[in-house]
Amino acid sequence: MALLNSILYDTVYHSAPIILCVIGGIFAYKANVLNIALEGMMLNGAFVSVLVMYFTGNIFLALSSAILTTLIWGLIFSYFGVSRSGNVIVIGLGINFIVPAIAKFTLNMMGVSNISLQNISVSDFKIHIPIIDSIDIVGSILSGHTFITYLAFIGIVIMSVIMYQTKFGIYVRVVGENEEAAISLGLRTKLYKYLAILLGALCAGLAGINLSLERMCMYTNDMTAGRGFIAIAAIYCGGGKPLESSLYAILFGISRALAVNLSINAGPMAGIFDTIPYIIMVSVLATVSYMKFKNVRVRGYTF
Repeated sequence: MALLNSILYDTVYHSAPIILCVIGGIFAYKANVLNIALEGMMLNGAFVSVLVMYFTGNIFLALSSAILTTLIWGLIFSYFGVSRSGNVIVIGLGINFIVPAIAKFTLNMMGVSNISLQNISVSDFKIHIPIIDSIDIVGSILSGHTFITYLAFIGIVIMSVIMYQTKFGIYVRVVGENEEAAISLGLRTKLYKYLAILLGALCAGLAGINLSLERMCMYTNDMTAGRGFIAIAAIYCGGGKPLESSLYAILFGISRALAVNLSINAGPMAGIFDTIPYIIMVSVLATVSYMKFKNVRVRGYTF
């Protein structure tokens, strides 16, 4: 029972940053822009939040700096990808390479391999919900997480409302589905693409803050470990739908929780379990791709 509780708790724990990237990435996906820079943007949020907290000790300044700098990367991505009609894959990969390079250079200049915060504890960020906390099994799973973790799951509902119940969401989808029709209606298509990308950058920045500052109080280079790409895979598998894509993100969270908990008692074999999330990701992608291909063939279409 203890192992099961630990796996379920860690599922929530590991799903949150991926869900945030999924939520943010869907906005750009619906605007017909593949934001492949989610990985770099998340890493930027993780790095800047811990770096600023390390030098200033001011949590508000750390959070605002991380979000602001991530939005700047979002603007850079938008300018070259939307305004200049550049290749978003190349631009996104460029950001994914530049951010860890800047972080590594900064760590080298500081003479350290990672940044660890001594003036703050991980427990300072955990929120214990009074009523839920008193429930035996549920309390040990749902209580004791950080604010951004809870925000990630609430964000699924918020994102669904924005995307399907507001004019902004409708306009974003119109721009993505038929940009020429959107222009004929007088919509400023580039503006909506910018806003969609910036919302994704905001969510990715929050994911980075959750990953480093809230959960570990430290930063080490490449600590995102491909979560941004996993989020893109989840968006693809879920067809850009908030709930379905988030469920795939949770599936990857479960795989990570299994890898962590099973490796504790595995001894020298522990490294094998680290491959579980990526094996599941590839398997899910292959299965979803096959099902989509099969459905198209059944309808009589050819490629």
